Order: sequence, then structure tokens, then C-alpha cells
Amino acid sequence: MSEKKIITTPLTDETVEDLKIGDNVLITGTIYTARDAAHKRLVELIDKGAELPFDVKGQIIYFAGPTPPKPGQVIGSAGPTTSYRMNAYTPKLIGAGQKGMIGKGEMSAEVVEAMKKQKAVYFAAVGGAGALISKSITAAEVIAYDDLGAEAIRKLTVKDFPAIVALDCRGGNLFKEGIAKYGQK
Repeated sequence: MSEKKIITTPLTDETVEDLKIGDNVLITGTIYTARDAAHKRLVELIDKGAELPFDVKGQIIYFAGPTPPKPGQVIGSAGPTTSYRMNAYTPKLIGAGQKGMIGKGEMSAEVVEAMKKQKAVYFAAVGGAGALISKSITAAEVIAYDDLGAEAIRKLTVKDFPAIVALDCRGGNLFKEGIAKYGQK
């Protein structure tokens, strides 16, 4: 059983280096939501040398498009989306200083290489648990690309957001190592 770690954002190299696959984490601080349409726009800005709508240095981007909140709620269901759709964009964002991602499913070899080079981490969140995850979100505000609706970039304030380290900065891969360890022969 791996140890539970409490981490705060923004992430530092030291925090990222301390995380290993299988670690259960509780994240407190600020994270940002962005899906593929927003990622495409962010990378277009990086390619132009333009300023991003938020400083990605040390930040975690959560691959999610939350549903609208019900009356009295901060946010609706906020479950993770499939991460592979961000593969084409994530290496450039990591190069710009992003330190973490949260999603579901594996990321590409190019993303893993960027993570190793720049010291970044990928967390898995439980798909289908969006309503439960949303309970750890204490504030939400659209900060960019409102025209994208649910896929707009949101700044979230989180307390004890639950996730598991799926890919670490040393190239550890929980998806592959889990299958090797627990898969049927």
C-alpha cells in the first residue's frame, strides 16, 4: 500500500521528485481545467510567443469540462476526461512550466519524455466519480475562453482533491507496471 501524500500548488521540482507511481495524493490550492479545444488555443499562443491567460509555471491542469452548478453549489459534476486528446499539446505546456496534469487513461511517450525532462507528474482521477470529486472544489471561476462553454478554462480552488500518481517524473508508469504486477499470465 502506498503512502498518502498531501501536496499544495503550485508544484515545485522537489514536490514532483518526491512523488512516485501509486502514491495517493490529496491536492490543495489552485488547479485549472482545460480540455482539447482550450489546449489547442494555449499552444497557439505559445507558438506565437503571446501571453497565456494564466501563468502555467508550477500549475496543474485538470482535463475536465465541469457541468453547470445546481443552486447553492460551486460547481457541477467535475469528472476527468480522457487524457490522450491532450497528447499533442501537453509537451509544449510542460515546456512552458506546467508541472502536473490530472485526467484518466494513459498519456503518450512524448508526454512522458517531456515530464522526465522538465520534472512533471500525471495524476489519475477516478472516472465516473465527478460528483464526488466536485466536493473537493471550494471555488470555481471561468478565466478564459468562455465561448467554449463547459470546456472553458476554469480556475478551481481545491481542498483535498483526491488523485493517484499514474506517471512520475522518472518514467514510472502505473498503467504498465500495474498490468505487469497484477495481470493474468
